[in-house]
Amino acid sequence: MSAVPANFREASPWRTSLPMFLLLVVAILLMYRDTAGIMVGIWWRSETFAHCLLVLPISLWLVWRQRDRLAALTPRPQPWMLLPMLVTAVVWLLSDLVVVGAAAQFALVTMLVLAVPLVLGLEVSAVILFPLLFLYFGVPFGEFVVPTMMELTADFTVSALQISGVPVFREGQSFVIPSGNWSVIDECSGVRYLMASFMVGTLFAYLNYRSYRRRAAFMLFALLMPVLANWLRAYLIVMLAHLSGNKIATGIDHVLYGWVFFGVIIFLMFLIGSSWSQPQDTPSHRAASVVASALGHSQKVLPGRVIALALAGLLVALMPHMAVWTLERAESAAAPVKIQLPPRLADGWSSEGAKIVAWAPIFTNPSAETTQAYTSPAGTVGLHIAYYRGQADGRKLVSSTNVLVPMRSDGWNLMVGGRRDVVTSMGTISVNTAEILGESQLGTVRRNHLVVWRVYWIDGRFVAGDVAAKIHGGLARLKGRGDEGAAVVLYADADTVAASNAALEAFVQANHDELGAMLQRTRDDR
Repeated sequence: MSAVPANFREASPWRTSLPMFLLLVVAILLMYRDTAGIMVGIWWRSETFAHCLLVLPISLWLVWRQRDRLAALTPRPQPWMLLPMLVTAVVWLLSDLVVVGAAAQFALVTMLVLAVPLVLGLEVSAVILFPLLFLYFGVPFGEFVVPTMMELTADFTVSALQISGVPVFREGQSFVIPSGNWSVIDECSGVRYLMASFMVGTLFAYLNYRSYRRRAAFMLFALLMPVLANWLRAYLIVMLAHLSGNKIATGIDHVLYGWVFFGVIIFLMFLIGSSWSQPQDTPSHRAASVVASALGHSQKVLPGRVIALALAGLLVALMPHMAVWTLERAESAAAPVKIQLPPRLADGWSSEGAKIVAWAPIFTNPSAETTQAYTSPAGTVGLHIAYYRGQADGRKLVSSTNVLVPMRSDGWNLMVGGRRDVVTSMGTISVNTAEILGESQLGTVRRNHLVVWRVYWIDGRFVAGDVAAKIHGGLARLKGRGDEGAAVVLYADADTVAASNAALEAFVQANHDELGAMLQRTRDDR
C-alpha cells in the first residue's frame, strides 16, 4: 500500500505544479550555489551552528506530516509573488556587492520560500507555513552578539562572586580571584546554547500548542532561559573551582559540566512547557481554509500558466547574477596590490629611530598589509594599513574576524571604545577609538596602554564605522569603481591617554592628505 496520497498520483494540477516547483527550487540553488555552499560550510565546521544541519530534515518532515491535507488542495499559482521575489533578488544583489554574507543567505532562503506561493499558491503555503519559516533557522546568523554576551556573562559572574563574598579584580572580560585567574571567552558567551535552545524551543511550541499566544510565550521562554542559565553556569563553574582549590570544574571538566548543565536546562524547559501542551488541531489547516474561501475554487489552473510563472521566477532569480557577472568582468583584470609606506611623511614624521610596542590588529586575508612606526616632536605613532581588492566571503574589508584584539588573546585586553572627530585641512573626519591594555609584567613599573584610532578608506574618502564602510563600498561597486578599500589603524603608547590622543591627532592632521593620496595611487595602479 503506497504512502503517497492518491491526489498526487492521479492526473491533477499537482502533476504539473509539483515538478515545476521542484525544478525552480533546484535551479535557484544551482544559481546561488556559492551562497548555499557558504551556509553549508559554516554548518559543517562551526560548533556554534552545527544545529543548522538538522533544519532541512526537520522542515521536510514537517511538510511530510501535512501530505494528506496538501493532496486535498489544488495548487493555484500567484503571479503577484514575482514582485516580492524581485525585491528579494535585489536585496541579494546589494548584499553580495557589500559582501554581507548573512543578508545574502537570508535573501536566498526567502527566495526559496517565495517560490512556494508563486508556483503552488497561498493555500498550500498556509498549510506548510511553519516548515517554511523554520528554514530561516538554517541561516548561520547571530555571532555579532558574542562580544555583548561575553560582557553580560562577565558582569553577572563578577557581581555574583562579589555577593558571595569572593573578592574580584576585573579588567575587561578577565578577572582575578584569590584562587586564580579567569577569562570569559567566546565559548562562555552562551550563544551556542541560545541558538540551539531557541530553535528546539520553537519546534516544541509548534508541535505542542495550538494557541499562537502560548507559542510566542514559550519561544520567548526558550530565548531567555539559556541566557540566564549560562550566567548561572559560569558563576557555578568559577565557584566550584574556587571552593575545590581548582581541582574540579577546570580543564575538560569545564566543558563537560557546561554541556551537562545545558542538557538539564533543556529537559527542564520541555518539562515546564509540556504542562501547558494542547491537543494538536493545526491552525495551519484553519488558515488554509480561510485562504481557500477567500480565493474561491472556480479558477481553473492551466499547466501553461504554471510553467510560465516558474520560468518567470527563474528569470527573476537570474537577474542579479547577470548584474554581478557584468561587474566582475570589469573588476577581474585588476593587478596584485603593491603598497609600501614611505620612510618620511609630512611635518617631520620619520620612521628613522621610531620604536613602539610590538602590536598589530588582526585582518583576515588582506590583498596587502603593511606596518610602520613614525616619530616626531609630537610623539610616536604606529601605522597599520590592510588593503583589500577582489573582496569575497574569505576576504572582506569589513568583517567580524577583523579585530583589534582576538577573543582569546593572552597579551592584550580590549578595554573601551568610542568615536572621535578630527579636524584636518580637508575637513572633519571621524575615527573609531579604543584603548588596549597590555599584560602586567613582573618587575615593570608601567603596563602598555595603547590608544587606537581606526578608520576606513573607500573610493577616495575616509569613513568611520562598519555600516558606513559597507554602504560606501556598495555604492562604489554600483558606480563601476571596483571594490577597493583599506583599513587604516593608528596607535600610540604615550605615558598618558591624553598624550597618546594628542600624538595621534597631530599625525592625522599632518598626514591625512598624503595618506589619502598614497591609497588613491594604490587604487589607480590596477
